[in-house]
Amino acid sequence: MLDFYGKLLTDKQLEVMELYYNQDLSLTEIAENLNVTRQAVHDAIKKSEKSLKEYENKLNLVVELGDKIQFFDKLEKVYLAYEKISKDKEASREEKDEYFTKLGLLLSEVINREE
Repeated sequence: MLDFYGKLLTDKQLEVMELYYNQDLSLTEIAENLNVTRQAVHDAIKKSEKSLKEYENKLNLVVELGDKIQFFDKLEKVYLAYEKISKDKEASREEKDEYFTKLGLLLSEVINREE
């Protein structure tokens, strides 16, 4: 969530979160680097995490991206299967039509999502 909403945090909160999550520093190391107490670092992380969760609860960007990735993975699999079967000279017309229909249904989902 930090990648999505990090810029909505204060500069200090973002700095602490990046040091903790991206650079994998301990609370003590962060406190020493920033000249604050370990407790202040702990509090900043907890407050930032709470803010990030609230942003996600309201905006759902992380969830929506996950849904889109899952959907397009499914679309890709169906397309690759259709492409393979359409080149298969021994595949029946019904098999080819089945994949073509699945592909059409998924593409309809894409169109309906955009509306």
